[in-house]
Amino acid sequence: MAQKQSIFGRISQLTRANVNALIDRAEDPEKMLDQLVRDYTQSIREAEDAVAQTIGNLRLAEADHADDVASAKEWGAKAIAASQKADAMRSSGQTTEADRFDQLAKVAIGKQITYENDAKSAAPAIASQGEQVEKLKSGLVQMRSKLDELHAKRDQLVARQKTVQAQAKVQDAARSINVLDPTSELSRFEEKVRREEARVAGHAELANNSIDAQFEELEADTAQLEIEARLAELKGQLGSGGSQSAIDPGQQQNEQQTDENPA
Repeated sequence: MAQKQSIFGRISQLTRANVNALIDRAEDPEKMLDQLVRDYTQSIREAEDAVAQTIGNLRLAEADHADDVASAKEWGAKAIAASQKADAMRSSGQTTEADRFDQLAKVAIGKQITYENDAKSAAPAIASQGEQVEKLKSGLVQMRSKLDELHAKRDQLVARQKTVQAQAKVQDAARSINVLDPTSELSRFEEKVRREEARVAGHAELANNSIDAQFEELEADTAQLEIEARLAELKGQLGSGGSQSAIDPGQQQNEQQTDENPA
């Protein structure tokens, strides 16, 4: 009985525990929760064994009570049978045999009373033990619920701790950058790229100027060749019709007007 009360008291104490308050007071919440999970798991295991034993004892007591009730009923039936037999014997004049059966009836009634008293005295204890078993079962349900809560709290705490560690790494990385000019390295690299781009553009411009000059020279050569060709053509024409070409231009114009306006 003392063990049952001890287990019941432990269940009540554990189920009343405020997990959040325990976490707030703990120096290392994760370790504290791990220890609480182990303690709860062990306590639940012990409580289950104790409750199982208590239930077993209750079932034995109930079986004994049922046996006492059945035995009382059986001995009552025997007392009736013996009494009826005694009455029959006495009616037939067999007084000695009647007295013997009445004595048997008395013995049976004594047995009946003993079993009835045993059953009657055991009934309150069985009822009380049944109530304790129900409370222990309810306590186990609450303990399992607390254990689930502990597991959830621990998982949340581990996730939060990992998040904080990741944030700390990011902050450490940010602090490692030059606090005075975080973009100084990028600025220098950008300036270097701009100078390289300007150099390439300068070369491209020089290349374009060279090509333009070559085409201009080619165009000049072409124009000179055309002049030379026309000069040669002109000389050829003069060589083939020199006398006509020697006429005075003014005279040639008068002749053209005479041809256009005949008399």
